[in-house]
Amino acid sequence: MIEQRPAHRPADFLAANRGGGLATLYAAQRGGAVFAYAAWKAGLKPTHLTLVNLVVGLAVSAGVIAYLPAARDGAPWWPVALAALVLWQVAYMLDCADGQLARVTRTGSEAGARVDILADIAIQASVVAVVVAVVRAYTPEIPAWCGAAFAALWMTNLVTAVMAKEDDGVSLVKSGNIIVRLIKLVRDYGFVIAVIALALLRPESMAAVMLFFGAVNALFLLASIASNARASLR
Repeated sequence: MIEQRPAHRPADFLAANRGGGLATLYAAQRGGAVFAYAAWKAGLKPTHLTLVNLVVGLAVSAGVIAYLPAARDGAPWWPVALAALVLWQVAYMLDCADGQLARVTRTGSEAGARVDILADIAIQASVVAVVVAVVRAYTPEIPAWCGAAFAALWMTNLVTAVMAKEDDGVSLVKSGNIIVRLIKLVRDYGFVIAVIALALLRPESMAAVMLFFGAVNALFLLASIASNARASLR
């Protein structure tokens, strides 16, 4: 007797999401559910989605950096900015989809989870490279150490994301208030990559974007250290 697979709907995959900020929850997770459902119908595994996410994310970043010389010669930024806006979001949806697929179909593994984290690191490092490259090309007066600090502080997002999977206490402000959730968008990856893509329309503004998100991550890192140190000393 042939064992039939259980029937699933896109809503089943959306229900298995791990949440996130407003941009992640209402855009990336919902798009991820569609990708997860399509992958399940095609018989794909979560790691297949992770690898597609990796290819798309890295290709977008590489394309933006490769376009810099042409843009400096007068080529318009808007086609590249639009492509980055859409494709970085698609990559993030795939990142959400692999986890949804793993949880609904119970096909996750420790190796798959490690691939997911490593792919996230690679893609986000490429996004950081885009920001720093654009800043250096259009505002060379910004000190090099600012770009280095931005790159280092960006890792705060990755570290706390991994910690959050094991500790629900990582969030410093646990509130469902819409004002608080809007403020917390500054640490929502889906929102951040949208801002970076839109900044390509006026590449001179990328320096302000870099300094702003660098400062946000620095403040969050200091606040997290203080909060956890206080809790450990009680």
